[in-house]
Amino acid sequence: MSRMTMIQAIRSGMDNAMEKDDNVVVFGEDVGFFGGVFRCTQGLQEKYGRQRCFDAPISESGIIGAAIGMGVYGLRPCVEIQFADYMYPGYDQITQEAARIRYRSNGDFTVPMVVRMPTGGGIFGGQTHSQSPEALFAHVSGIKTVIPSNPYDAKGLLIASIEDEDPVMFLEPKRLYNGPFDGHHDRPVTPWSKHEMGEVPDDYYTVPLGKAAVRREGADVTLLVYGTMVYVAEAAAQEAGVDAEIIDLRTILPLDLETIEESVKKTGRCVIVHEATKTCGFGAELMAIVAESCFYHLEAPIIRVTGYDTPYPHAHEWDYFPGPKRVGDALKKVMEAA
Repeated sequence: MSRMTMIQAIRSGMDNAMEKDDNVVVFGEDVGFFGGVFRCTQGLQEKYGRQRCFDAPISESGIIGAAIGMGVYGLRPCVEIQFADYMYPGYDQITQEAARIRYRSNGDFTVPMVVRMPTGGGIFGGQTHSQSPEALFAHVSGIKTVIPSNPYDAKGLLIASIEDEDPVMFLEPKRLYNGPFDGHHDRPVTPWSKHEMGEVPDDYYTVPLGKAAVRREGADVTLLVYGTMVYVAEAAAQEAGVDAEIIDLRTILPLDLETIEESVKKTGRCVIVHEATKTCGFGAELMAIVAESCFYHLEAPIIRVTGYDTPYPHAHEWDYFPGPKRVGDALKKVMEAA
């Protein structure tokens, strides 16, 4: 068992998958010799050669299109888009080709591919390096969407995604790459080397897709979160003095409905937090699900805490970011409701 950052855990996951299956290939912009913009693929080309870990042209549509062809052919490509914001040129390939091939071919062909992309803000990346586009993928049938919150899950979920027979969008919260972030930007960040979730097995293992994790048990209110918001939720619950149950969704499709329903029916209250913009964000779907399945157990209206309906502002990043105060205020409000 080693202590790893999320970067190292993701690299270890690809390493284990490539070692186990010669059909696994890794490529993208600068992922080969350079090792990726965040160094997630560092050393893989040296270990596995240029045919299995290589650089691609600066063309997201080309990267995705090539991966789809490889997947149909029988390979298992794991490609990197440098930032989630850059995936839009490849969105047509993802939604119109990768997502449809199993259905279009009546199950004769599948596309076992993974698209890795750093997501979210908190690093002063501004409007074109801070987006959270998970809802755009969740809307499309045929795609699975994964958002880990810690190194252990990141490695296990990535290996499970590589071995899955369908296309998986693997969104990596870049604010968590080197340590958990609780939303207090003016405080030192605890490195993963000092956090329990920083312990990661060196060997192969998987974390199943579609299974949420209860990060904190509680009786008063259910907090539905994923990615960076797991730690913001923990800080908010502690600071607000609310006995909140925190559910880390881990994958938003497939979604762990059973765990969500069990928690909300127990607490009778629900707060949903995500960093993406509010309108048509994935929190809206979560609200609908909770309302449909838990309506008669709810003791207060469901509340969302999200980013605002504006491009991610560079100068006012911490006003946009759903921090512990905004989440704490929502917790207090839902507890005060009749």
